[in-house]
Amino acid sequence: MMAEQLTGLRRLAEELRGEISTAMRARTADQGVRVVAVTSGKGGVGKTNFSVNLALALVDMGQRVLLVDADLGLANVDLVLGTDSPHHLGHVLHGRCRLAEAVHEGPRGLRILSGGTALEELTSLPAEQIVDFLSQVPEVAGRGEIVILDTGAGLSGQVRAFLAAAPEVIVLTTPEPTAMADAYATIKVLVRENAAAHIYLVINQAQGREEAREAAGTLARVSLRYLGRVLHELDFIPRDPSVPRAVRERQPFIVAAPAAPASQAVRRVAASLLGRPPEPAAGLGGFFARFMRGLRGG
Repeated sequence: MMAEQLTGLRRLAEELRGEISTAMRARTADQGVRVVAVTSGKGGVGKTNFSVNLALALVDMGQRVLLVDADLGLANVDLVLGTDSPHHLGHVLHGRCRLAEAVHEGPRGLRILSGGTALEELTSLPAEQIVDFLSQVPEVAGRGEIVILDTGAGLSGQVRAFLAAAPEVIVLTTPEPTAMADAYATIKVLVRENAAAHIYLVINQAQGREEAREAAGTLARVSLRYLGRVLHELDFIPRDPSVPRAVRERQPFIVAAPAAPASQAVRRVAASLLGRPPEPAAGLGGFFARFMRGLRGG
């Protein structure tokens, strides 16, 4: 009887060591991955459209890019791209496919992962499933890759967890006063819950450079005065009729109208982002681990 118990304990110890080793490999294998979240204080400012076109601009510049649709259940990335994701993160968590199989290829080699409605399920997974999920992350994101996370609008618990986990965050806003106020509220939460985050600012749908500069300057001054944080402006995206026309056609505007002012602007934003050194991070696996802790409240 004692011998059987000892054998059982040894087997359990070996399994635990294997799980810990797998988790450690997951945390270290993708440390060269750059994770950038895109957020906004309110809906309707063009966040998903911007995320999609930024990702494609980065691909055009020779970057390997994974675009994660993290807007709970809405699948707006597929709408903008004119694609249909056959699998999403929920299928992975329920064992219907592996994480790598949930990633599908979009235009120009852009890779896409839909979160579906499954992101909050990460908080209730047992430890062995969390280890298994994290162990699959290096299969989809390798060294030198850029991951663009299209978060939901507003400040839900899920969005706050994303902001608390992301090493780099792009705050997108329009010059409209309520959008500016909501963007500042988002920045306040970001500063409080993720003091180490590098915060970028992009003004969307501006009438021109002067309006964009005024809006960005206002947010930058208020953030520096009351939060003690410097915002880094990447550039601005002008109001452009090519954008809504491309949305109606279910095409990214950088594909539908490559010479349009908005397309040229998003390339400048991408170049500006690439020109800034990435923040030190623990890769996509580390991001998901921090995200889960954030959703759990600790």
